[in-house]
Amino acid sequence: MTIHEDDMKLNNVDMNKAGAFLEEVKADRNKAIKIKRVEGEWNFSGVQFAATLEHATGKTIVEADGPPIMGGSGLKPDPVQYCLFGLAACFAQTFASIAAEKGIELKRLKVSAENKVNLSRSLGIGDEPIVENVKLFVTASGSGDLKEVEQLAKDRCPGVYCLTNPIKLDIESDFS
Repeated sequence: MTIHEDDMKLNNVDMNKAGAFLEEVKADRNKAIKIKRVEGEWNFSGVQFAATLEHATGKTIVEADGPPIMGGSGLKPDPVQYCLFGLAACFAQTFASIAAEKGIELKRLKVSAENKVNLSRSLGIGDEPIVENVKLFVTASGSGDLKEVEQLAKDRCPGVYCLTNPIKLDIESDFS
């Protein structure tokens, strides 16, 4: 493996940028706080929901559609699939970053997220939990203690945190 000082990437993680951010946060913990926002609109024909997500290099349009059994057309992934995608991507990012932080070069990293959804509550005919558990399947190979990396990723992943800790939900409405 060749790493150049100017472009120090390991596991597709820019170690220079990550290290610089770590030092900023060590100097001022408030710099660790970032606001994430998604704003979308319900469409009254075609794909049911669309949002434009802004990121460091531009914008990406993301669309979701309910499955046909719930009245959608199934034209795009459903919202729960996006939740699972977010969890899998977040866990993979955290895993790869921690491995890089420890100098572990990964040869492979695959993360699958799965849940079983009970739609009774969504249909208004029951009060069973909608989701009782989520499973992550992690396939990784590389040098170093990957079990330790997995445990640290579980402890530090924002997506895992959101699933395993109560988070206050506020809803502000405008019904004009």
